[in-house]
Amino acid sequence: MSTETPKKLIGDMRGVRYGEVLAVYLRDHGLEAEVFGTQLLNDCPQELWETLDAPTIAAEMGAVMVKLNGPRYWTLDGFGTKLAPMEPIMREFNGIMMRRIAVVELGAEPKLGPYNGMKVNRQAIFFFDAGQTVHELVDPDGLAYVMQALCVGVDPTMSVDSLDTLGERLAMPEGWSYRSRVLTEDLVVDTTATVATVLQDEFENSYTLPS
Repeated sequence: MSTETPKKLIGDMRGVRYGEVLAVYLRDHGLEAEVFGTQLLNDCPQELWETLDAPTIAAEMGAVMVKLNGPRYWTLDGFGTKLAPMEPIMREFNGIMMRRIAVVELGAEPKLGPYNGMKVNRQAIFFFDAGQTVHELVDPDGLAYVMQALCVGVDPTMSVDSLDTLGERLAMPEGWSYRSRVLTEDLVVDTTATVATVLQDEFENSYTLPS
């Protein structure tokens, strides 16, 4: 097993905008969501995003349902060199080009909603740089999920400046807490060889569990 430290391939991602379309299918093993996103393709233009209609897209894709996820802004700093893209399936949604970036296993009886962890096969490395502020949800066992992206789809006023006080607005389950801190060293989340664990708060800001 290699112990080589991952190298950053793409930087300056903090604050970059993107959007996603999640198409949910019923497979033999349960529900599965294919995630299409604009990451590294375009900034998900608002005027085009507003034309997307989830039921129409679901019918076109033969999906059980479609979730429009975003728009979002990265709260990480870069991607690593071991980024292993999935089979490059490209699709255009009303003029917005997207690429399939991940598959989410929802299971036979998915536990949806905020503060419920989901397994995401994304095969990626995320970098959070030393000296940058990160925002974390901490579960009752002390596991800290670091915010990877903020969402303006639920609250259009959500911004980087509002994240320091976001904890005051969250209706967290008992035993959960929210914190902001400045990194003293790089934080690297490497899920190229493992399945990522991701969850959201009630504003659909997304957090990842460092591996």
